[in-house]
Amino acid sequence: MTPRSRPKIDLDPATVRRARTLARRAGRPIVRLAKQHTTASVERATLRLAGLTGADPDGTPWVNRLVDAARADVGLEHGISLPVWDALVTGQAADLPGLAAAAAAGDVRFRIPAGRDAARAQSASRKQVAAGIRRVDARRRERDRLIARWGDPAHKPWIYLIVATGDIYEDIPQAQAAAREGADIIAVIRSTGQSLIDFVPEGATREGFAGTYATQDNFRLMRAALDESSRQLGRYVRLTNYASGLCMPEIAALAGLERLDMMLNDSMYGILFRDINPVRTFVDQRFSRQVHARAGIIINTGEDNYLTTADAVEAAHTVTVSQLLNEYFAKEAGLEDWQLGLGHAFEIDPAVPDSFRLELAHALLARTLFPKAPLKWMPPTRHMTGDVFRGYLLDGFFNLAGAMTDQDILLVGMMTEAVVTPWLSDRDLALQNVRYVVNAAGRLSEDFVPAPDGFISQRARRVLAESIDLLERILNHENGLLDAIADGTFGLMKRPADAGKGLEGVAKKASGYYNPATVLLEEQ
Repeated sequence: MTPRSRPKIDLDPATVRRARTLARRAGRPIVRLAKQHTTASVERATLRLAGLTGADPDGTPWVNRLVDAARADVGLEHGISLPVWDALVTGQAADLPGLAAAAAAGDVRFRIPAGRDAARAQSASRKQVAAGIRRVDARRRERDRLIARWGDPAHKPWIYLIVATGDIYEDIPQAQAAAREGADIIAVIRSTGQSLIDFVPEGATREGFAGTYATQDNFRLMRAALDESSRQLGRYVRLTNYASGLCMPEIAALAGLERLDMMLNDSMYGILFRDINPVRTFVDQRFSRQVHARAGIIINTGEDNYLTTADAVEAAHTVTVSQLLNEYFAKEAGLEDWQLGLGHAFEIDPAVPDSFRLELAHALLARTLFPKAPLKWMPPTRHMTGDVFRGYLLDGFFNLAGAMTDQDILLVGMMTEAVVTPWLSDRDLALQNVRYVVNAAGRLSEDFVPAPDGFISQRARRVLAESIDLLERILNHENGLLDAIADGTFGLMKRPADAGKGLEGVAKKASGYYNPATVLLEEQ
């Protein structure tokens, strides 16, 4: 993305540097922790990059079967690649699917090879995983070619719209209709509860709950449908899904292989709102972001969720702290500024005096702190009441704030938000709202310059100061960010590091740990 003239708040550069320095200090121990551990999902993602697909007759993916069998024999501490490719090199099976089937039947025993045998297993695994990463590279080049051929939307912000019926074959015509009506990004929201399932379902799915399952076939089908729409419309339509939950690394790998363009991928969302173990989450998110960096995928972070459980005025600084941490974790994993779809939201109670000015202050603070990032601005949800006229007006104010503060990605708000799954007509009216406001506002962001010592500027500086205070308090904890999360600092959710779902899938790396995917991704 080419940076435009951004509306700015006059922030003290030294204060901004201080905030980033503190975020780095808070984040570094987490990165060290992530580098010292692996998870079952990281190892399964490696097998997926090596080309292992499919499932047994009961629907359990072969990657799960193979990792579980090898882990039962030798643990995860050395990684899955050494024992698996040692078994292949020594002739226990002809290929990965055959090995997975034999392992599931109990016909294979795994070992950790040493010496020359370990070198052979490393070489074989690296060769096969490298082929998968080359496919990810090829899909990224394909995206670049298609954008060059069909073009990007002529306007900003990009209009982001959710489609999710539970049935991928119903999602497709709805997504194509939304693209025809002006949506630039289609997000297929994931089936409720999938983040807590420790496997990725196989095949195209037709029954989801408040969403559609994230599977490789569903990714492939929707990507092909939106390519067809892109060709017809003369602009590249982007596809979004969710790399989060217990299978975050695997879904990231599948997104890279099937050319998704954006992925929901927040460093703390799964910890706070799905009670997934913090160590599991931080290990998985680092690997997933390395894949996203390689695939050229824009991540969307989840700071908006904090404001659905905590007050949007009192907790505004927690959003900024999370954005700074997400920025640090993302860049450490290799993501560039143009891939940082940092999140924030329009969630202040409309009854609060000066609520719109407060929203502008928070949005401008994010825009000023991250001038090169494609910020993702979320619509009001918490204070939608069922009064569709009031809701439509609130969404109009949200769209106006987005235009005034130069947001890049604008999620379309629905006036029936939190009441029913929106009808197609609701979606059409919501798109009309966005189009009217954005067209009428034009380049209003160029003219909107808050007074240096006015209400908006002072509020933004206060939130930044509170963010620095919070980062300093985090660093004063014995275990830093992990203790802060356990204390309920973010979103009022208390999540201790030694609890939560998926903890049993975490392993501390042994000195001989080897993962060709990690090696290849970090070499770049």
